[in-house]
Amino acid sequence: MNKKDLAKLILERHLGADATKKHAEEVVEAVFDAMANEIKSGGEVKIAGFGVFKIRHREARMARNPATGAQVHVPAKSVLKFRPAKELKEAVK
Repeated sequence: MNKKDLAKLILERHLGADATKKHAEEVVEAVFDAMANEIKSGGEVKIAGFGVFKIRHREARMARNPATGAQVHVPAKSVLKFRPAKELKEAVK
């Protein structure tokens, strides 16, 4: 499922006859923008029954190149982490 599919689903199920496809796409885009802005500012996004999105900081470390065996420095970085909710885990089983 992509953003257009999600917008179509929201249009069919929740927005009613007066809404347009463009309006549904704008709603989806607004939700994703709000989530991204919250995560970028260091916050986390908790969606009940779905999960939690947040930034995790990884420290710099030394790793090994598997092809040559040489030591390689891996710089510190921030990565997006998703922790699924119990309900989502059970639904996927």
